[in-house]
Amino acid sequence: MTTDRTLPLDENTVAELARVVTGDDDLYYRKGYEIEGFLRRAGWQDVPAYDGQYRREWALELLMERRDRPDEIEKVLLRLADAREYLDEPELLTEVIAAINSFLVHEGLRLESRGSGPRLLVCDPALAHPSEYGATELKAAMTDIVRDPAMVLLLQRRLDEARTCYAHGAHVAAIVMLGSLMEGVLLQTVVERDRTLLGNTAPRNVRFETLIDLCHKAGWIDGDAQKFSHVLRHYRNFVHPDQESREAHRPDRDTLGICWQVVNAALNDLAASANGPGGK
Repeated sequence: MTTDRTLPLDENTVAELARVVTGDDDLYYRKGYEIEGFLRRAGWQDVPAYDGQYRREWALELLMERRDRPDEIEKVLLRLADAREYLDEPELLTEVIAAINSFLVHEGLRLESRGSGPRLLVCDPALAHPSEYGATELKAAMTDIVRDPAMVLLLQRRLDEARTCYAHGAHVAAIVMLGSLMEGVLLQTVVERDRTLLGNTAPRNVRFETLIDLCHKAGWIDGDAQKFSHVLRHYRNFVHPDQESREAHRPDRDTLGICWQVVNAALNDLAASANGPGGK
């Protein structure tokens, strides 16, 4: 097993898995005999020939028969996240993985597909509830804030890595990533919108706290985002163990939730101000 989590999956989860395997609901559609072939490619042995019954019922029967064999179910999940299954429609891979993770998260599991191949990982079931990231919903995309395509990709990776840390209960690491993301977004915003605000200071030498105040003074983030971004900055400095050791409080999930609200609020403000003076 790739994970430390104990299967079997809940019966309702297996039913949802059968839906994805068959490709119903506008996912990657498989005919009956194609389901048989898929299971063989996943590494199953002794797959019975398709007998003509309703596709999803047949797939569900096969999955339920092996529900108590964790390795067999894992093989199916990993094959569903394998790019080689979608050579004719590669754009569907992301949709399929998202569909699986939408129900697999309730089991404390999620799929990833990266350059090293698909992986089944343990995650926090709270990820099923976006509000766990904070009451302030992120309504902006990185492209709504930053113009430079390379920086958009880099900053989006920071946000994705923060989510990965959250999923694994690495609260301090997630806060550090959020602080890094915020600092990077604010610096890029100043550079792109009005570099003169930096004066004679080189971008790489501008302090995080200065960036927060500059963006507020320019009208790009509201007062609440400014105030609480300084709190985020404080916790971001826990990247230095000595800094954390001087604090009686240890960041936990609640701390992370607050920090996430700050980031979402600031990013929303930056996106909303992008079309104003100095914006895009």
